[in-house]
Amino acid sequence: MPTVRPRHMITETDEIAAAIDEAAQRWPEIADERAELLRRLIVSARTDEDLHVNKRRNARLKAIRENAGGFDGVWDETWLRDQREEWPE
Repeated sequence: MPTVRPRHMITETDEIAAAIDEAAQRWPEIADERAELLRRLIVSARTDEDLHVNKRRNARLKAIRENAGGFDGVWDETWLRDQREEWPE
């Protein structure tokens, strides 16, 4: 099929063959279309990575919210000024 997009050639190594075989179980409706299975694997890996990144981001934000204000009162109001006065310009 003509296209202006780059094409890629992938050799079906044992690892790739196993991944495609597993994908055929995941998507049985296209089990006999190995190239389509490979395309779906690539796209689903991106989606899975996006979900993983979002899960990590949400965990960090949750930790920040849970700990926000936890150190109030550790330093008094003059702490920063006092620190700056200790170091001459």
